[in-house]
Amino acid sequence: MISFSVSDKIGLQKANSMENIIEIKNVTKKYGNFTAVDNVSFNVKKGEVFAFLGPNGAGKTTTIKMLTTLLNPTSGEIFMNGHNVTENPHQTRKSFGIVFQDPSLDNELTAYENMMFHAMLYKLPLSSYKKRIEELLQLVELTDKKDSFVKTFSGGMKRRLEIARGLLHQPKILFLDEPTIGLDPQTRNHIWNYIKGLNEKEQVTIFFTTHHMEEVERMAQKVAIIDHGKILTVGTIEDILKEAETNKLEDAFIKLTGSNIRKEEGNIGLNQMRINSKLMR
Repeated sequence: MISFSVSDKIGLQKANSMENIIEIKNVTKKYGNFTAVDNVSFNVKKGEVFAFLGPNGAGKTTTIKMLTTLLNPTSGEIFMNGHNVTENPHQTRKSFGIVFQDPSLDNELTAYENMMFHAMLYKLPLSSYKKRIEELLQLVELTDKKDSFVKTFSGGMKRRLEIARGLLHQPKILFLDEPTIGLDPQTRNHIWNYIKGLNEKEQVTIFFTTHHMEEVERMAQKVAIIDHGKILTVGTIEDILKEAETNKLEDAFIKLTGSNIRKEEGNIGLNQMRINSKLMR
């Protein structure tokens, strides 16, 4: 069970008075006659920790792909850090980092080499990224492993390195697709401590998906639940519990989305090198 003190969560509560850093306005994505995302609208405030929840096949992956410029919406508008995502994809890509669900590090490179490769893809100047790499490896407590091959790392160490890599180009937003999947409770706890710390120290907006409802309850300031391509509700956990008339978020989630087992949606966890190639075009 992941545990955080009340003060941990209070320390994250600083977004209410800030402007929106993500705005999704009446966005629809269609594939022929199939509507994957149906007239979706919601906002994420600067510095917010935002959970995007839904069953498998609900439309989460399609929405995130549109947010991260991998897909264009059929209709509607998306703004990120002041940029229209469709009209200004290159500027948008500079605004965010991504940690995918599937492992995406090069196991045959060291931790430092993985970071350096990412810096080169983003065309960061040598004078800035060397110091930045050292700072981020220290943040995720991997400084002593910087010259070790990634293939020798545990799952938790790899996840921490992926988070550090996603922050290298100093994004305003970090997308985390099930960042703790397959990790033991102790490692999950450490990962969320790192995420909480970077939200506080680097003022990074966190947009994450997970199926661990206790993580949402302990970390998220705001939650959106999507199903069948439609947003069912957006609000604080307290708002959602009140709406669903339940005491636990998991019970509210099931009540709102139903109890049927869903098929998997197309996986966002694509190979990192392929994604980076597209993002930097």
